Amino acid sequence: MPSLTLPECGHYIPPPATHEDLEFADLAIVDLSKAHTPEGRAELYPQLRDALRTYGFVYAINHGYDQAQRDRIFDIANVPFSVVPPDEMKTYTANIEKVGYYAGFKGRQYWKVDTENNVLDQIEHYGINKDVTRRPHPQALRPFLPEIDAFARHNHFNVVHPILRLIALSLELPEETLVEKHNFNGAGESCVRFMKYYRRTKEDEEKSKNVWLKGHTDVGSITVLWSQPVGGLQILAPDGRWKWVRHIENALVINTGDMMGFFSGGYYKPTIHRVVQPPEDQRNYDRLGVFFFSMPDDNVRLLPCVDSPVLHHFGIQRRCPDEDAPLCEAWRKGRTTTYGRSDLKKGMEYNVEEEVIEGIVVKHYN
Repeated sequence: MPSLTLPECGHYIPPPATHEDLEFADLAIVDLSKAHTPEGRAELYPQLRDALRTYGFVYAINHGYDQAQRDRIFDIANVPFSVVPPDEMKTYTANIEKVGYYAGFKGRQYWKVDTENNVLDQIEHYGINKDVTRRPHPQALRPFLPEIDAFARHNHFNVVHPILRLIALSLELPEETLVEKHNFNGAGESCVRFMKYYRRTKEDEEKSKNVWLKGHTDVGSITVLWSQPVGGLQILAPDGRWKWVRHIENALVINTGDMMGFFSGGYYKPTIHRVVQPPEDQRNYDRLGVFFFSMPDDNVRLLPCVDSPVLHHFGIQRRCPDEDAPLCEAWRKGRTTTYGRSDLKKGMEYNVEEEVIEGIVVKHYN
C-alpha cells in the first residue's frame, strides 16, 4: 500500500492581514460548489457574468481545497525561493525571450517597471507547465511534483473548467464550447506559477511612485490567484480609479485575460490590474503568490464565438479581422517575449503606453 506520508517541507507562515483603511473593490463572491449541477450553474452564471462585466474580477469559494491543502501549497511555493541554491537557480532559469513561455525561474530585475527612471522589478517566479513532467526541475522541488501535479489538475478541472462552462452559458452557447479549447493533455502553456515579490529600496519606490508592476492585462483566458494576506493587487475600477483587492482566507481571485476577450468578442474584456507597494503595516514583509494561468491549446485560433446569440445582440468587437486572428501560441509568444522588455510608446490616452503584438495594439497603464 502506498505511503500517505507527504515529503517534509518548511512551513510558510503568512504575514497578518492589513488593518489599513483602504479603498477596496466591491467584488462578488461565487460559490463554486454550486457549479456541479445544472440548477446550480443556472443560478451562478448570471452572478459571474455581471461580476466579470463590471470589474473583471470575482472571488470563488468552496472550490474543493480545504485550508490545510491551501496552506500546504504555499509551503511548497516557497521552496524555489528559500531552498534552491543560487547556482541551481541559474541552471533552471528560463530563456523567456527565446522560448516565449514562463517555465523555470525568472530572476529579479528582468522587467522594466519604469523606463524613464531605470527601475527594474524585484520579483522572482518559478513556472511549472500543467504537465509537470514536461521540463526538468531543481532537486529541492522534485519530491513535491506529485502534489504540484494534483494542484495543476485541480485548478484546470475543478476551477477553470467550471468557470468556462458558466461563461459559455452566459453567452447562450453549449456548455463545453470553451472547455473544448482548453485540454489538459493538449499542447499548451497553462501553468502553475509561484511568485515572490521582494521589498524594494525607498529610492525605487519614489522613482516608480510605488508601482511594482504597471497596469496590464493577462495573456491567457482565465487567471486563478490563490488569495494571500499581503496587499498590493489593485484593479482599475469602472470609475477609473485603482482599487485594492481584499484578502479572503482560502478564496480564489479569478479574472479574465486577453484570450477570453478574443473569444467573447469583447463581451468579457481582459481585466486591467497592477501591483503596488503593500500597505504601510505590511511593508516589512515579502509577498508570496500562487497562481494558475490558463490558456487554450496552442493550435486554437483566437476567434470570436460567432454562434452566440448574446454576442449578436450586443455586437462583436473584433481586435483584428477574422482572417488575421492569431493562434494562441503566437499571441502567447508575442506577449511573453516582449512583456517588460520592449520600449513602449506613449499612447493617445493619458498615462497609457502601447506596443503592437501580431498587428494588434496592446496597452499598458501607468
